[in-house]
Amino acid sequence: MAVDILNEDIRVKKKLDEAVVCILNVSQRNMDDKFRTLIDELHKKYEELMSMHPVTVNTATSACPIGGIYLFTENGVHLYAGRTKRRINRRLKDHVGTADDCPFAWHLAREETGNTEASYKTEGSRKHLLNQSHFMQAYDLAKERIRQMEVRYVGELDPLKQALLEIYVAVVSKAKFNDFDTH
Repeated sequence: MAVDILNEDIRVKKKLDEAVVCILNVSQRNMDDKFRTLIDELHKKYEELMSMHPVTVNTATSACPIGGIYLFTENGVHLYAGRTKRRINRRLKDHVGTADDCPFAWHLAREETGNTEASYKTEGSRKHLLNQSHFMQAYDLAKERIRQMEVRYVGELDPLKQALLEIYVAVVSKAKFNDFDTH
């Protein structure tokens, strides 16, 4: 009886796998060849990124690629995927620098202080939040938190492949702080 159930489960899984392959083949048949060329290697690049031994912002060396995608992870949870055309270790340092516009730290500080919505009014604007001591404290702590996170990266120079790869990495890894919303 148990063997029959197991065999049935295997048959069902094979049928589902065949259906998924069929759907992918149909959708790719209708896809523009130029776009298909851009996305063909996304998963391979994602696997390369995920197989990298993680570093931190401070231990990423200048031997890292120029241009690519990076992923911040904390306690096994993927938080933020980003991209750069510059040397990746330099971009990572921007996330913890002295500037008032470190985007990932900004997200973390907004979450910590409950200011999660962007505002174009005076109250709640960047300028307003930067004058609030409790927000600045959260912002500085966020940068310190980022310094401690694991980071993985993979090189990609082509700007179109890079943009698609950033989205792919953010979606597949379920990176919490990538929303791709416009402001």
